[in-house]
Amino acid sequence: MDQSEEYHEAKRKVTKLRGFYQHLGFYIIMNAILIVINLIISPDSLWFYWVTIFWGIAVLWQAYDVFGDEKILGKDWEEKKIQEYMGKKK
Repeated sequence: MDQSEEYHEAKRKVTKLRGFYQHLGFYIIMNAILIVINLIISPDSLWFYWVTIFWGIAVLWQAYDVFGDEKILGKDWEEKKIQEYMGKKK
């Protein structure tokens, strides 16, 4: 992979990460607003949690798309664990 390809790949990842953080922030703000609206307008009928649940699933889906399973068993995970265990035995 040459410099140009590396740059474009890094830019794509950063753009996806930025989009995720924007979506997460919007999710938090809008759900707080919806909770307040729901509790003011119809406190006896709580509907906000449906929005929170289904929108939360979408946020989790996007998080998996952005972070994937690299955090759990990514490319360098095995090597990092080897180095970690070697460091503990010193």
